[in-house]
Amino acid sequence: MPFIDTKELPVWERLPGWRGRSWRSENMSFSHWDFDAHSSIHEHHHPNEEVWYVIDGELEMTVDGETQLAGPGSVATVPLDARHAVRALTDGRALVVSHPVREDGPNG
Repeated sequence: MPFIDTKELPVWERLPGWRGRSWRSENMSFSHWDFDAHSSIHEHHHPNEEVWYVIDGELEMTVDGETQLAGPGSVATVPLDARHAVRALTDGRALVVSHPVREDGPNG
């Protein structure tokens, strides 16, 4: 399926304050997240590389022990199996792309 209208995808809440619409291609998973201020994603790791692109808002992102603020236009790359955590400082939106395909989401 070469074209997807993400507005037509169901919204799922992976963790409190993280509402997403997810889809996948043959080799990658994509999630567009709306996040609430003060929500967080606990430290974890998985066998997928992730690339985070912050669209709106501000996140505090920790990757392999290094913490930085990420605002609109910021990109954070999470290597395979790297420990990482995210804390939302404001409401906002982000796009997360994973490779290979994540099997633990609504499309997994």
